[in-house]
Amino acid sequence: MASSDAPGLILQHEPSADAGHFADWLTDNSIEHSVHHAWEHHPPADPRRFGWICTLGSDQTPGRDDRLPWVDVEIGFLRDALETEVPVLGLCFGGQALAAAAGASVAPADPAEVGWIEIETEDPGRIPPGPWLHFHYDQFALPEGATELARSPAGTAAFELGNNLGLQFHPEVTPEIANGWATSERETLRRLGVSVEELAEAAEQAGEGARRDAYRLFDSWWTWLGR
Repeated sequence: MASSDAPGLILQHEPSADAGHFADWLTDNSIEHSVHHAWEHHPPADPRRFGWICTLGSDQTPGRDDRLPWVDVEIGFLRDALETEVPVLGLCFGGQALAAAAGASVAPADPAEVGWIEIETEDPGRIPPGPWLHFHYDQFALPEGATELARSPAGTAAFELGNNLGLQFHPEVTPEIANGWATSERETLRRLGVSVEELAEAAEQAGEGARRDAYRLFDSWWTWLGR
């Protein structure tokens, strides 16, 4: 088991998918952490070096046969974290990787979700209803023994499993990050009937409210961990 005062670890998977609001929240609360770039090298061998682990978004998914090799390496790392009771916060792909590490399946979402979408939450004080940015074509199943905390039209949007929290949406994403993803995925989004311009407008409208909700979610997560 990790020491609660050990620095945290952020697993970043792509240059365009940084920790955004989460990084700002950590800085504002003077919480020590380091950032690992998954595209450069494997994660550290022992998760017990860290007080907590946050795994961010990616265009990869555990549910596809053509996933890059680092995905399975990370799932193994998160499985070790689960076994050693190091808390994990999984955000979108990170939630999928956490679910897969706990033995749950990840499959194509029905429907795919791209947009600023409100969720049905069991505890608005802990998981605010949003709207949150959803940007995923795949969806995790609820791991065995986990408690569902929120839902979206595609399925489970948030779950807790022991001292771990998995989300299928992006509380960390700023409008700038969201707009960058939308621009790079323009053709895919067009086939889904999603307008990049409408996404940008929704991001602007979410603005400061999304940041406040993200801080509320991260505050409640930290309190829930007993930190």
